[in-house]
Amino acid sequence: MAGYDTVTLMTDRGQVDEAVGVVRSILADMAPSANVVDLTHGIERHDVRAGALALARSVPYIAPGIVLASVDPDGSSQRRSIAVEIGDGVGVMVGSDNGLLANAVAIVGGAGRTVELTDERYRLPSAGSLWELRDVLAPAAAHLCEGVDLAELGPAIDPASLLPSLVPIPRFENEQVLAEVMWVDHFGRVQLNLEAEMIDHLGNTIVTTINSQQRVVMRHRSINDVPDGQVGLVTDTFGLMALVSPQRSAAAEFDIDVGAEVVLSEAR
Repeated sequence: MAGYDTVTLMTDRGQVDEAVGVVRSILADMAPSANVVDLTHGIERHDVRAGALALARSVPYIAPGIVLASVDPDGSSQRRSIAVEIGDGVGVMVGSDNGLLANAVAIVGGAGRTVELTDERYRLPSAGSLWELRDVLAPAAAHLCEGVDLAELGPAIDPASLLPSLVPIPRFENEQVLAEVMWVDHFGRVQLNLEAEMIDHLGNTIVTTINSQQRVVMRHRSINDVPDGQVGLVTDTFGLMALVSPQRSAAAEFDIDVGAEVVLSEAR
């Protein structure tokens, strides 16, 4: 059976120690023809939601093949290690059953064949405690690249049994929209869990309430239309609303971070 020629790798391991290098070396040894793409290793440690959102933002642009993702919330060995076929076999997502893969799988059309990675033949022996990424996930990804069929890696499981991702949903109360900060990027742009049409009824001049402080912001087509020194509300490159400021950090301006509540209401 034909395998896959690309592994896209995302972890919360950082680049301080040898962990990422070990995983890449396993892939190079077991699947030497596969190209490994480092999506990011900068996910905050143990932050499954941040990893799930990063993967969801990226998956429409990821090359066909294997997605190998690992964000460890608690060091637990109780959760299942899984592989999920997507796009009628165009790719497979390999990771933990902790909600990390759920959003990305949904975005690309849902899960196909899904297995739990239990077959010892496709694992590496561990000298001590099991390290899921090194001993289970990376070898599984490599074997898939080399043409091993998904069904060989372990028993089939019902995709509906997989743990969902906990993505915040905006609320609508008393003519206000209660949003949450989903992501703050490198430039301090503040992405909200809102699509543009969710706040169209508020008009183009909007009052934001953050940490009990009110501020009026204007909606603009892009960050280039926001006047210098001001914060504006735009649709970002992922189709969600974001608070932005040219050459400045909107997050610092509002003193907010991921998880903060942002209340939006019509200016009167």
